[in-house]
Amino acid sequence: MKERVVEIKRLIGKKEKNYRVYEYEYYTLPLNIYIPKSMVEKHGTKYLLQFDEENGIITIRPLKEEKS
Repeated sequence: MKERVVEIKRLIGKKEKNYRVYEYEYYTLPLNIYIPKSMVEKHGTKYLLQFDEENGIITIRPLKEEKS
């Protein structure tokens, strides 16, 4: 099992529809895994990514940040 600490990227997208431009934001991890905004607000931006090579399972867990 491989493990690594990853940080979420905040991306801003633009879409044009009926001559209007709409902007939206979304959050992704490496491997283009989408993370809901509510999860980012609740747990923060650092996560532990675990990849089980035998079964092909990816597990994402929030890192518990210690408060000083």
